[in-house]
This record gives sequence, structure tokens and C-alpha cells, in this order.
Amino acid sequence: MAEPRFTVGYALLPKKQRTFIQDSLLALARSRGIDLVAVDLRRPLVDQGPFDCVLHKLRGEDWSRQLREFSSRHPGAAIVDSPDAIDRLHDRISMLQVVSGLEIECPDGSSFGIPDQVVVYDRERLLNEQSCEGLAFPVIAKPLVADGSEQSHEMSLVFNRGGFSKLEPPIVLQEFVNHGGVVFKVYVVGEYVQCVKRRSLPDLSEEKLGSPEGLVPFSRVSNSVIPEKDGDESREATELEEAEMPPQSLIAELARGLRRAMKLSLFNFDVIRDARYGDRFLVIDINYFPGYAKMPCYETVLTDFLWDVVHKNEKDEVKYVEDETCSSKG
Repeated sequence: MAEPRFTVGYALLPKKQRTFIQDSLLALARSRGIDLVAVDLRRPLVDQGPFDCVLHKLRGEDWSRQLREFSSRHPGAAIVDSPDAIDRLHDRISMLQVVSGLEIECPDGSSFGIPDQVVVYDRERLLNEQSCEGLAFPVIAKPLVADGSEQSHEMSLVFNRGGFSKLEPPIVLQEFVNHGGVVFKVYVVGEYVQCVKRRSLPDLSEEKLGSPEGLVPFSRVSNSVIPEKDGDESREATELEEAEMPPQSLIAELARGLRRAMKLSLFNFDVIRDARYGDRFLVIDINYFPGYAKMPCYETVLTDFLWDVVHKNEKDEVKYVEDETCSSKG
């Protein structure tokens, strides 16, 4: 008797589709009995399929309505993930509030938290001397809305009050914490957790804190814009290679706790080691449906996840990986 086949409809914007839907992913999923089919965004979702699962990264009330209608018509189909749950990650304040609410045991004397931060909604308050509410310079300025657009990635390192005049509220002001120039990116795909190291903004010395510039823009935290001296690049590469990974059990428990609290299956979160306290780790960002194609062996990980979804394998375990190897379930 032939093995049953399952159809997963994916609804992604063109840029996301180009990076995520690779031939290697399509082929591996097909070999496991899963056919990945593009949702036609010009037609009502309810008129398409049949789908055993809908994988999506779209926004808007119309799309949410289409998902609700599809779920009502096909209650057995899985939706990955709920639009209401995803919306929480589009606000940089509510995004990190979930971290503060986690109750997990930290191993080996380690601890976790989030950076101190405030949100400023209007220019008058931004230019007011009380706008930082106790935050010390430098601070990182981030747009309040995190919707994946180019504008939402327009961040800046602000050295003094003069830099505030170049910002456009609503804006989140977050304390800058020296962290060894390394960010730990934790990818979560259902039960699967993979932690990788990436370069981040370098630590700031007292000399750099005296920068005459009020503000230095940077597109993403992992891309340094602080001017480098000769030899800095090789030194930072060595620091990245030698950086100690966070405790495996802490990252695994953070991933499990966030997955439960947010009711999401596909996300990543960025963690830094607070240089002031070597065993304290800060979650600085959470993203829905990140660039998984950058993750080692993403095809195997996503295919295993979709196999579990369409076979309705309910699990609450964690499979943790912190190197660049992977294996597939049979």
C-alpha cells in the first residue's frame, strides 16, 4: 500500500519565497511524502488546496480573515502559526515582555533577562531631558514596529542627547551592553533548537564613548559600523571563534519557555552575554519565521518539522544543536 502524501501550502512574500523555497528543500520534502505548493495570493485561500498545513508569513486583517475562514472550512488542517500570536512580535516592547514573564530554572548560577529599555512615542518627549528614564549613554535606538520592513531595521547607536534630534518616534531606547562583539542566534523550529555565533557590535571603550558624533546608524545589530582599526577584523574573527557558547540547558529552556508562552513554532531569538556579569544573558530580539536558509542543514530541520505537523505528532521536548551538523529522522 502506498504511503499517504501530504500537501503544505506556503504563503510568502516574493523575497521570502526566493530565499526559503529552495530546490533542495522541495526535493527533500517530496522524498518524505510532503508536497510544498505555493498559495496563489490573487485567489481566496479557501478556494485552494486541499492543504494539510498552511505555512505563512503574511500580515493584515484580510489575510487573518482568510485563515479563519479556511480553518473553519478545514478544521483538520494545521496553520503555522496563528496571526494573533505572531502579532506580538511586531512590537519591540511586547516582544520582550514575554521574556520577563518566563519562569525557568537557570543552570550553574547563570541568569537571563532583557536590557533596560523605554519607548518614546512623540518628539517632544524624545527631546526632553527625562526621555531616557535612567538609561545611561550610549543607547540603541530601534523603531517600535518590527514588521520586517527596511524601516524597521533602521537602528542607531546614540552617544549623547544631540543624536536624538535625528530620530523619528515612536522609538525604543535600549541600553547598550558590552557583550564581547558576539551575538548568539537561536533558531527554533518546533522542538528543534540550534544556537550559532555571529559577529555583533564591538565593545565600546571609554575612548569610543567620547565620539563627537551624536548618533551612528547601523542596519542590523550583527553588522558593525563602528570604524575599525587595522587588525580589528582579524581580532574580532578570533574573538568570535573563541567565544564560549551559553549553557546548553539555559538556551534549551529559554526556547521551550518562549515557544509555550508565545504559542509559536517558527522563530529565532538573539542572546548576548553581559560583559559585566559573565554568567548573565540578555535576550535582545525575537523574530518570527527568520531566514532559515542561513541555518546549517535547514532543509532537514524544516522537513522534519513539517513531517511532525502533518502526522500530528504532538511533542514538548527539545532537540538542541550548537554545531553545524544535522541528521534526519527516518
